[in-house]
Amino acid sequence: MATAGLKSYEFRREREKTWRELDGLVAGVEVAGIGSLTPGQLLRLPSLYRATISSLSVARTISLDRNVVLYLEGLAARAYFIVYGARGELSSGVSAFLGGGFPRAVRAARWHILTAALVMLLGIATGLVMTLGNEDWYYTFVSGGLAEDRAPTTPTADLRAILYKSADLTESLSAFAAYLFTHNAAIGMLAFALGFALGVPVVILMFYNGLTIGAMAALYHSRGLSVELWAWLGIHGTTELLAVVLCGGAGLVLGGSVAFPGRHTRLEMLARRGRLAARIVMGALLLFLVAGLLEGFGRQLILDVTTRYLVAANAAAWWLLYLTRAGRAGSDGDDG
Repeated sequence: MATAGLKSYEFRREREKTWRELDGLVAGVEVAGIGSLTPGQLLRLPSLYRATISSLSVARTISLDRNVVLYLEGLAARAYFIVYGARGELSSGVSAFLGGGFPRAVRAARWHILTAALVMLLGIATGLVMTLGNEDWYYTFVSGGLAEDRAPTTPTADLRAILYKSADLTESLSAFAAYLFTHNAAIGMLAFALGFALGVPVVILMFYNGLTIGAMAALYHSRGLSVELWAWLGIHGTTELLAVVLCGGAGLVLGGSVAFPGRHTRLEMLARRGRLAARIVMGALLLFLVAGLLEGFGRQLILDVTTRYLVAANAAAWWLLYLTRAGRAGSDGDDG
């Protein structure tokens, strides 16, 4: 016991000056705000925080005095929100996120996102080929709630009419758009959350979504309605499917962190890469909102095939330009 006490005393004696300095800076910010620090103190703050985190890690490893560990945990938590969570105006935070944070996160996870997209495309191709070969597969790949009045037994005229059905004037388009946003966002969040299971459920979900689209495409292709179907889907699907793929890619980022943590523990890697994945999902929620508006309003009000394709093409071009070019002035590296 005497040896443990001596070890704790020596540990504190060597490092306590750093902790006290950080504690003083944090206390000053908590009282008077970040603007109360001098330029020198602002430069000093991150290094003091990192030194304290290092001390906390060592203290936990060698099982030092519990009071020391609790003090360092509290100090580190307070300092974290000063170093990484300095508050600014909401508008500037949103502008920084949309202007660089989101597209840079997408580019940093491009291979995960590309993998999710390829899995979905494989599912579309599989569903299309299998359903064209045997229409009975349609009932396997498309759930009853999603199929609604669209089935192999539905007359061609009725299938075509669905593509051009405008909204009932008594129906609230805004409520419909809100429902679509909520529903689609839930699917995307599920894809993201499933990433913790090594990413395997994410792959299955992406593939199954592709099977559904492929089966639907096969049904309309067999009736000579492919051009009309893709115009109908494209007006909102360009944005919606991109959002789903982004969420799937974010889920694979988490899955990769668990499966291949590298030099870090799995929890450490999840914390590092989780920030990257979270930024992607936050941006994807914006895309789901846009898709909900396009589906709730645009698809119901725009009935011309050519105009639908123009809307889809412009949306695709815009998202491609935005995600590949926005925020190029900043770093494209993975900061997670």
